[in-house]
Amino acid sequence: MTTTGEDDVTARGGPWWWGRRRSAVLDVGLAVVSAAECGAEGVAFARDAGIPVAAGVVFGVLAGAVLLLRRKWPIAVVLVAIAVTPAQMGFLMGVVGLYTLAASELPRRIIGSLAGMSLVGTLIVTFVRVRQDMARGELTLGDWFVPFASITMSLGMTAPPVLLGLYVGARRRLVESLRERADSLERELQLLAERAEERAEWARSEERTRIAREMHDVVAHRVSLMVVHAAALQAVARKDPEKAVRNAALVGDMGRQALTELREMLGVLRAGGDGAERRVRASVPLAAVGAAAAAAASRAVDEGEGAVEGPCLSEIDELVGQSAAAGMVVALSVEGESRSYAPEVESTAYRVVQEALTNVHKHAAGAKTYVRLAHRVSEIAMQVENEPPPEAASSARLPSGGNGLVGMKERVSALGGVFVSGPTEAGGFRVSAVIPAS
Repeated sequence: MTTTGEDDVTARGGPWWWGRRRSAVLDVGLAVVSAAECGAEGVAFARDAGIPVAAGVVFGVLAGAVLLLRRKWPIAVVLVAIAVTPAQMGFLMGVVGLYTLAASELPRRIIGSLAGMSLVGTLIVTFVRVRQDMARGELTLGDWFVPFASITMSLGMTAPPVLLGLYVGARRRLVESLRERADSLERELQLLAERAEERAEWARSEERTRIAREMHDVVAHRVSLMVVHAAALQAVARKDPEKAVRNAALVGDMGRQALTELREMLGVLRAGGDGAERRVRASVPLAAVGAAAAAAASRAVDEGEGAVEGPCLSEIDELVGQSAAAGMVVALSVEGESRSYAPEVESTAYRVVQEALTNVHKHAAGAKTYVRLAHRVSEIAMQVENEPPPEAASSARLPSGGNGLVGMKERVSALGGVFVSGPTEAGGFRVSAVIPAS
């Protein structure tokens, strides 16, 4: 079906082929006017043709009423207008039909052909009628008036409606394309909003996981050491009061350190302070953002606040010393030349060693443990391996949630590293990690 662009509406509210009721009312009104015009012009046509006047009027009314179909069949309306041109009727139908045809979606060659036929038809009919009038003496102008009147009449009846129709059709198509583009942009914005909501929900979930992992790393190690020292304190309280005092002091120091770090993290949750949040983010990379995003976040922190307090490789000696003070036989070895790394790399390496030592305290009390660090050209490697615990060693029976190894793997994977853990052939346990240096 050929349309003009106006009735290309998704929700049709008019009868039959009309998209809107007002379009139907307009076409009915034009058809009535055209039928009245052609009916009146049919009287003169009947007299010239020598047929009954009633037949001429009926013929004119029927021909003029064809304008009602201009939106559905514009080609038919133009052809009828061309056909009745010799009878000097259908001027309104010809003008409106050409306008509707030019404004439609039909190919330009069809529009040009029908417009040319209408132009030639009007030119010939006007030329013949003007010559007849001059021959009868009704016009006394010179011979120049015949071609002038013919050309003027034909161009005046054809060019304006065709040009106007082409302009209106192009404008309608432009408006429709803009409307479709606006609808497409609205759908895209809605989709982006939905995706943003999904990303926000995912980010909230990841943030909860990150905070839980950080609290586990910060608190579990120190609390584990406190439990070990408390057990030792209970064992030596009566036999060696001085050692009991030292153990009590160690328990107090570790408790205060744990409370300090816990208070800082809870401050982030309670107040959402930017400074505390940046400090926590600097101490541990987000598991989902990857090494590049973590490095960018760390650089932003360094530029905004300078040096950020957080665990680093230089504190490994102190960490091993705390475990040794708790009764663990632990040996630290470092290979390669020590150097500084990005804050998130040093923080992750520190947390891996810390959590591995915590697991030894929990599950292999009394076992000899080896901590190895290897500084390589483009990466840093760490390994914590413990021997089987002695059968006579008393376990502190510390509870475990099973999240330590998962948290270590998430931290290392976030920086593009490799994490491996599992039992050894000798019956101990080994935790290994390799992290890119940048």
